[in-house]
Amino acid sequence: MTHKKLFIKTYGCQMNIYDSERMSSMLMLHNYSMTQEPEDADLVILNTCHIREKATEKVFSALGRLHLIKEKKIKKGLTFNIAVAGCTAQAEGSEIAKRAPYVDLIIGPQSYHELPEMLERLKRKQENKKDSKQVVETNFTTVDKFDALNAPYNHKGPTAFLTIQEGCDKFCHFCVVPYTRGAEFSRSVDSIIEEAKKLVSQGALEITLLGQNVNAYHGNYSKYSGEVTLGRLCYELAEHVPNLKSLRYLTCHPRDVHLEQIEAHRDIEILQPFLHLPIQSGSDRILKKMNRKHTVDDYKKIIDQFRQAQPKIAFSSDFIVGYPGEKKQDFLETLKFVQDIDYAQSFSFKYSIRPGTSAGFLEEQLTEEEKGERLQMLKQLLDSQQLKFNEALCHTTVPVLFDRLGKEKGTYIGKSPYLQPVHVVSSEDILGKILPVHITHSGPNSLNGTIKN
Repeated sequence: MTHKKLFIKTYGCQMNIYDSERMSSMLMLHNYSMTQEPEDADLVILNTCHIREKATEKVFSALGRLHLIKEKKIKKGLTFNIAVAGCTAQAEGSEIAKRAPYVDLIIGPQSYHELPEMLERLKRKQENKKDSKQVVETNFTTVDKFDALNAPYNHKGPTAFLTIQEGCDKFCHFCVVPYTRGAEFSRSVDSIIEEAKKLVSQGALEITLLGQNVNAYHGNYSKYSGEVTLGRLCYELAEHVPNLKSLRYLTCHPRDVHLEQIEAHRDIEILQPFLHLPIQSGSDRILKKMNRKHTVDDYKKIIDQFRQAQPKIAFSSDFIVGYPGEKKQDFLETLKFVQDIDYAQSFSFKYSIRPGTSAGFLEEQLTEEEKGERLQMLKQLLDSQQLKFNEALCHTTVPVLFDRLGKEKGTYIGKSPYLQPVHVVSSEDILGKILPVHITHSGPNSLNGTIKN
């Protein structure tokens, strides 16, 4: 059997990183090995994101470069197949086929388990000169893709992602996820615990549970008659996965926060005191236009409940600036809201139209200049809060999981419980270790410290 090489480029969210790892593990069973250079590959997969316009354009730019590689390979009589996977493939498969007819495979996120069969179909098509050679699969199947992606999972490193939930039923008017990832689906607790044990056995100390709405998780469990919440899942993982040292999850929706989730942060020592809880706007009027179905006051009450249960907890969020119809007063309310919550870090973006979403048809679209000015103001406020939070950790000691080397010899970088990069100098190899670090300096985006003996 001919040995083949695979190159995967991953865009966007952590779930895409997880999906890419699963695809590569599956294809290794079909005589593929990984390469770090697309020029060396027989198959290149672009695992794409569709959340923002720039992400989509990056894909088409990359496809242009791959097309040049493909033409050179074909002239030498070599095989070079290009696949576009992920949410852009799901949302804009026909546009990809039209703009980039040299793409061989277009595969949506619900069909990854069909990749080996699709490659066989492609091979047959390429051998039949009269047949159109492009293979497209963007249907939402009824098959549990997680059970189908049952290849041995060769994880490396002290941190790992584990997808527990996929899809979204919320239909926020700016978001493409319900159309690219489908309806909400939750894996069973038993399968999650089994995968978590495998990851830990392969060296993972920290696992981050992933889902489009991870706290909408409602999986079945052989030990219970009813469905299990995210909070209960965290309890079960902490109890039944020996040597798991750190547990995180993302991304949450305010409407799905539940008491057991809040109590888990009070009770579970390995559950990190950091929560990403996007609100998108601090204006009730804009939240209603977005179809978020919660208010600013609802969100504030949730924050208060978490802080009462776990005083050490800190928060991050997402904000969309310049949503259609956003008035100056709406934006000022967002600034006031951010001041009230006091975030540890947050992400803010200018609104961009995503094809097929309800918000794209709204009137009162703001100009790029208006959106840019407001974004700059919001970022300045959020950056100042992040710097203040980082400075507050100076002269404290925090546990740090070291997962990568620094640029200079003898330097290591880890992450704090609040996901800040922490830089230290060490004469010993500390990769893959969790060590207490005394924080000595802070900056806008990272911390420096010394390891305590």
